[in-house]
Amino acid sequence: MPLPGREIYRGYDAFGAVRVLDDGDKRYLAFGEQDEQSCCLINEPLLPEHEYVRAMLLVLLFTEPNQVISLGLGAGALNTCLHGRFSQCKQQVAELRQQVVEVAYRFFQLPRGKRIQVHTRDALGFLRHVQTRRADIIFSDIYGQDGLSEQQLSEEFLRLSAQRLKPGGWLVLNLWREHQGPDTLECLLRQFTTLYGCPTQSGNWIVFAAEEDHGQSRAQLQKRARLISQQLGFSLLPFLKRLKPLP
Repeated sequence: MPLPGREIYRGYDAFGAVRVLDDGDKRYLAFGEQDEQSCCLINEPLLPEHEYVRAMLLVLLFTEPNQVISLGLGAGALNTCLHGRFSQCKQQVAELRQQVVEVAYRFFQLPRGKRIQVHTRDALGFLRHVQTRRADIIFSDIYGQDGLSEQQLSEEFLRLSAQRLKPGGWLVLNLWREHQGPDTLECLLRQFTTLYGCPTQSGNWIVFAAEEDHGQSRAQLQKRARLISQQLGFSLLPFLKRLKPLP
């Protein structure tokens, strides 16, 4: 199925094409000819357009986003939202492709400033070698033209991610529904004792992993969801309804 909009930019690097399309209301980032990687509303860049990004932000019900690590940038929809909605939030972002970083700044209004630092390197290399403060949240959304990066479910990746989290911190993984099986759960449970999953209508499966549970009742989560939703500009309640403990 062709991507919507008119192509306004196309660049190339060692990994292939980086495309930007525009339909007047929305702007799209794509790596291939068929699938969009990211999307933003041109007049509301703080409002994530993709359902899976909104679902990933359910983690805000469990912890405050003071120190955040993002592995994979895309167009930066999640990072732009956090930067604009949470003034205390400081972000470290790892993105493999310099071309993607440049496009996020040029076409998708990715913020510049002291509260958001972008590192051009692969996620595993970042976890191995770049020293940062321990995070309240690590967001992992590592995709390329061929789909999900195998890094996200490797033992080393999950171990290093766990080590980067503060006590009470959470790892948030953007996976596909086909990953909902015993192999994925077994891999995650080697590093984390608490797991939740949230399926989306678009086929993504968002996993939330931590050493300790959030310690809140369903009623408390619903109350907090209403408060955070006001801050975000969209409702988290539909995603909270789908959130289930694993396994």
